[in-house]
Amino acid sequence: MAKVEVTPLRPWDDFFPGSERFAKPDVKDLAKWNNRVVSNLLYYQTNYLALAIAVFLVVGFLNPLGMFTSVAVVSCVFMASVWAGENKAVINNFKRQNPTAFMIAIMVASYMVISILGSVMVFMTSITLPLALIFGHASFRLRNVMNKLGNKIECAGLKKSPMGILLESLGQQEENFLKIQSLLEGKPKE
Repeated sequence: MAKVEVTPLRPWDDFFPGSERFAKPDVKDLAKWNNRVVSNLLYYQTNYLALAIAVFLVVGFLNPLGMFTSVAVVSCVFMASVWAGENKAVINNFKRQNPTAFMIAIMVASYMVISILGSVMVFMTSITLPLALIFGHASFRLRNVMNKLGNKIECAGLKKSPMGILLESLGQQEENFLKIQSLLEGKPKE
């Protein structure tokens, strides 16, 4: 198994170039859209982490207790959902077939628990805002050659990254790994 490597911080002009490198995703082809999102999450993961940390710091400075509560609840709900996905076949199948719906379910469950604890606005600002910004960028940013190459290396298992491990726990890397494995073994595509 490859050791975990943090990807480099991509330059600003690569992360957010002119409008010619952004395009509306094809919402009719969910597999292609999902592939674009996963590729961008892997390629720009350090930039996304920096963006999330910036939002976390601002919100954490304004409301530290609410921020801690939000992060703790989302972490617990996420770990419980990953555990349930690995131990229940029905949840695992749903997670693979509907990754967006699965993430929305995690966020809704987190929102419900946090609403009981009274930190809803902190949750919306600290957790949902960075996720919305990241998902928006990953959806609209067109991939480049280095992005596609890095994704293939990650899927082949030659390199591991924190985002790759997270996506694997959500069931998003397994299909790509199986495609590359069958290609390397010379098996026809099913």
